[in-house]
Amino acid sequence: MKYLIIPVTPFQQNCTLLWCESSLKAAVVDPGGNPERIRAEISRLGLSLEKVLLTHGHLDHVGAAVEMAESFGVEILGPHEDDSFWLQMLPQQSQRFGFPLCAAFEPSRYLVEGDVISIGEERLEVLHCPGHTPGHLVFFHRADMLALVGDVLFNGSIGRTDFPRSNHEQLLHSIKNKLWPLGDVSFIPGHGPMSTFARERLSNPFVADPRFG
Repeated sequence: MKYLIIPVTPFQQNCTLLWCESSLKAAVVDPGGNPERIRAEISRLGLSLEKVLLTHGHLDHVGAAVEMAESFGVEILGPHEDDSFWLQMLPQQSQRFGFPLCAAFEPSRYLVEGDVISIGEERLEVLHCPGHTPGHLVFFHRADMLALVGDVLFNGSIGRTDFPRSNHEQLLHSIKNKLWPLGDVSFIPGHGPMSTFARERLSNPFVADPRFG
C-alpha cells in the first residue's frame, strides 16, 4: 500500500491518498477541503480513484467529500452512523469556523467495526474508536502495519473531547484497547507528523503505559 499525505484547509488536516501499487486503484481518506489540490495529485500519480473514506464527521475532514465523490463518480464510505449528527450539522460547522458553506449530506454507506474495505488488491480493516466523536473510525492496513487514526491519537497528544457527545474516558479506552493491541503500528494522524503506537505508548503524556518499554 502506497500513501501520500496532502495537508488541506487552514487547519492543515492530513488528507491521505492510499493506493494499490499493482493496480493504481486509490481511495482518498478525509478530504476536508482543497479538492483541486487532491485532484492534481491523483492525476500526477496516474491513479484511479475508487472511493472516499471518512474517519469522522468534522468539517475539516469531510468538507470536500461530496465534491470528490461526484467528480470521480465514486461512493463515500464512513464514518460510523453515530456521527450522522455531525454530518447534518455541517452548515453550522461552516459558520462557526469561517469555512465556505458545506451542505449536510449522507454517505453512501456508514461503516461498522469489522468491515473490510478493498482498494485494488489491498484491504483496510475498520475499527470503531469513539471518544473524539461517537462515530469515529480508524482504518488499519495489517500487511504494512499502517493505521489512519483521524483525530483519535496524535504525535505526543490525543484528540479533543470538548465537543458535543465527545467522551474522554471513551477516547482513552479506544486508544488502549483498540489501538495498542495492534502492535508497533505506524500511524497517520488527522493533523501533524506521523508516529508509531509503540512510541506513543512509551512517551505520550496522555496515554503512556509505565509497564511498556
